[in-house]
Amino acid sequence: MAGVSGSGKTTLARRLGARLGLPYTELDALHHGPGWTPRPEFLDDVRALVAQDAFVTEWQYRAARPLVLARAEVLVWLDLPTRVTMRQVVVRTVRRSVRHEVLWNGNVEPPLWRTWYRAPDENIVRWAWTTRHAYRDLPAQVAHTAPHVTVVRLRSRRETARWLAALPAADSA
Repeated sequence: MAGVSGSGKTTLARRLGARLGLPYTELDALHHGPGWTPRPEFLDDVRALVAQDAFVTEWQYRAARPLVLARAEVLVWLDLPTRVTMRQVVVRTVRRSVRHEVLWNGNVEPPLWRTWYRAPDENIVRWAWTTRHAYRDLPAQVAHTAPHVTVVRLRSRRETARWLAALPAADSA
């Protein structure tokens, strides 16, 4: 599942796994250790994930992408408008911070005042803005490096819902 921050990768990946009866693993949960530190065993965990017969996960972390791509059959690209993704990332960040939601391995979003003044690569809202065009060349990249992978490009929430609903449910297979 590819897309910029706020595009709905995790939500759709979870729903896709449930719909198809496939295991879903969130890469953020494998990557982030306590105190937001990268877990040393992250890439080993990704290797174990992609060694399964079937899996659903997100297209994140440059070091993990070749491992995921080598075993993927389909890459779903959530190419939503910037206004949609930015609204979602701001709402999600504020909600997580205000509610002190526990994320991966005990991590929580920092207080809002700290969130807005962090370095751009540590501020998810700024990160979402500066990387909003990061996937522009995704189909060409995938065609070049992994021609066996089909890229499904979804440009709206409605199109995404229709695509998911059209897939066969696990219990009907």
